[in-house]
Amino acid sequence: MNKKKIGLLAGFFVLLFIGFYFVLTRIVPGFGEVQLPVLSYVQSFSFANQDGRQITQKDVSGKVYVAEYFFTTCKGICPKMNANVRNIAREFSGEPDFRILSYTVDPGTDSVGRMKKYADSLGVDGSKWWLLTGRKDSLYGLARGSYLLDDPKNNDVNISEQFIHTQFLALVDKGGRVRKIYDSLKKDELDQLAKDIRSLLKEKAAAPRFANSLFSNNP
Repeated sequence: MNKKKIGLLAGFFVLLFIGFYFVLTRIVPGFGEVQLPVLSYVQSFSFANQDGRQITQKDVSGKVYVAEYFFTTCKGICPKMNANVRNIAREFSGEPDFRILSYTVDPGTDSVGRMKKYADSLGVDGSKWWLLTGRKDSLYGLARGSYLLDDPKNNDVNISEQFIHTQFLALVDKGGRVRKIYDSLKKDELDQLAKDIRSLLKEKAAAPRFANSLFSNNP
């Protein structure tokens, strides 16, 4: 077989492979996409939302969601952060399997009534975006041990002296697994967040694994 025929044959198989790969990307959900790593597993939780309803991990089982921490009296990063989160909420308003969980870092001030007033000021859809309040130690433990939005070493500090102030968001998949952390004040990261949400919505739900202990929270 001469070099010309070998070249044509090699070209044919290259084109065949490209065509086969293209077809797979169209018919197999998630094929060809870079899979996000699993960073952590979300512990069991129970907090009251802006309507006074208790929200637990069961309410987000099988859902993709974004978790953030804020406080209603914040004059710094929180207004900008929540304006950007609101854009995400609007972009995915038609997705039945998407939620947003906004936890307060100041439960002493952020009562259910105050969270409701804040939610109304943002035009929050209470069926898909929950502003959550409860015990400070539980809120902070979840931020550190599950969502990785603060250093777990800070748990050694007296809880009354602690105050989390973060602009970062955690993306959680249908199985309660944290897949990536994003800076809510950077447009490129918010754009990537939107892409990753779409990717996780296509993923088959993994079996939930909600841990009750910080020490059993690793993948």
